This record gives sequence, C-alpha cells and structure tokens, in this order.
Amino acid sequence: MRTKSQSSVNLKVIFTCCSILIFLIIFFARSNISSSSSKPLSKTNLSQEEEEENQHKPEGCPSTQQCTKMPISLSDALVHYVTSNVTPQQTFDEVSVSKRVLDKKSPCNFLVFGLGHDSLMWASLNHGGRTLFIEEDKTWIETVTKKFPNLEAYHVVYDTKVKNSEKLMELGRSEECKSVTDPRNSKCDLALKDFPADFYETKWDLIMVDAPTGYHEEAPGRMSAIYTAGLLARNREDGETDVFVHDVNRPVEDEFSATFLCKGYMREQNGRLRHFTIPSHRARAGRPFCPVGVDRRR
Repeated sequence: MRTKSQSSVNLKVIFTCCSILIFLIIFFARSNISSSSSKPLSKTNLSQEEEEENQHKPEGCPSTQQCTKMPISLSDALVHYVTSNVTPQQTFDEVSVSKRVLDKKSPCNFLVFGLGHDSLMWASLNHGGRTLFIEEDKTWIETVTKKFPNLEAYHVVYDTKVKNSEKLMELGRSEECKSVTDPRNSKCDLALKDFPADFYETKWDLIMVDAPTGYHEEAPGRMSAIYTAGLLARNREDGETDVFVHDVNRPVEDEFSATFLCKGYMREQNGRLRHFTIPSHRARAGRPFCPVGVDRRR
C-alpha cells in the first residue's frame, strides 16, 4: 500500500509540474505577441511607402479612416450661394471659361482685380491655392472679410479716370510702355507702381480683371489694371499666365485688352469675357510685345 501511494503521489507531482510549465510557456508567448503588436513602430521599421502615406494624411484625421470633411472655404461658399439672392457679376458661360483653366491649374496663384459677389466662388475653385483680391473700396473690403475672414484682400488706390482713357491709350503706344520690366520700375504711365510688394513678387498663374469701377466717366477705369496684368505676365521668369478681362462690351475694356494683352494672345471670348494666354518674355529674349501677324480676335 505504501509503495503504491508514493507512486501515485509522484505521478501527481510530475503531472502538476508539467501543467504549470506548459501554462508558463503559453503565458509568456502571449505576452510577447501582445507587447510586440502594441509597441509603436519606429520610423526605421516603416517602409518608404508607408512613411510617404503617413506624411500625406491630413492633420486631424483618424489614422484608421479616410478624412472626408469638407473644407471651410467650400462649405462657406455652398451656404452663401444657396441662401443669397444676389447674382454674381458673370454669367454661367463666362464663369465656365475661367473654371476650365482653374480645373487644370489649381491649386495655383490667382490674382483678382475686384472683390465682388463672386469672390467666394473664385477662392473655392482655387481651393488649396492662393487667391488675392485687389479692391478700391476699403469699406467694402471690411464688410466682405468680416463675413468671410478666409478671403485675402488688399486695399489699393487708382489715380486714373475713364474720361482720360484716350490720352492713356496714346501714351501706352510709346516705346516706354512696350518695355518688359517690373511694373515698379516701368517708365510707362499706365503701370501700377504703388501696390503692396506681394502684388509684384508673386508668380501669378491666373489674373482676372473685373475691377476697378469703369461704368462712368469719373470712375478710375481698368486701363492701368489691364496694362499691368499684361506686364506681370510678360515679366514672369518662365511659363505663361492666363489673363481674363470682363466687361469687354465697354470701349475701355475692349480696346485696352486688345492692345495691351494682344489679339494674338487671345484664346477665346465668351459673352463679355475674354481669355488671353501670355507667355513669359524673359524666358525668350527678343520676343515682340505682341505676336506679329497673328489675329485671334473674334
């Protein structure tokens, strides 16, 4: 009886020890797996593709799902135009001309002469880029930017008048006005010289001339704005600039755009809007102010 009891006890001890050993092995194995999965991967452990993916994830978006939140500028535009009874200055067809170019170039640098009811639309169509508005009415700037603080606008002063447009056209035909340079250094009386430095030092991809006021004789008119837009485009280091002029049904906009943005650079006209594509004149020495022997005017 004693021998059988000892044997039974020994078997129980061996069985118990083996069970504990197996349990410990399983426990430590699980602990290692859990710690390795929860430990953050260092940058050295990430592949180059994973690093690039993480770098391009929008800030504030959960890592486990794609961020689909609408940008504030777009939501502001939707709410504004859905609830507004004010019609933008340009027609659907006219807007579509500029939109087609923005679809290709945005995000880009977009300069707009005039802060109007369509400004929020332009800034939204160039989402992710820079859209700068140049405006003559300081009170209007304060009104609009108070409602839409994300819009960037500069107040400027013009010293021209529509009633002097014919005289300015004659001055514009001089050799000084055919010289391509920074507008601040130009000897042409049509060049705008006292605007903020940003206006001259940014490489603008698109320029929209829809201001200043030009519907009466005492208004500043768009003579200098049109001329300077062309000068900024020609003076860029390389590439080309798309320039749009609105209200070409009026004599000033018609004549000054055809003369200083050049018929040969005109791509199309839709309604009251003209579209010009002006190449850099610095990139190729000796390029004439306007293309020779080309007339695209419609």
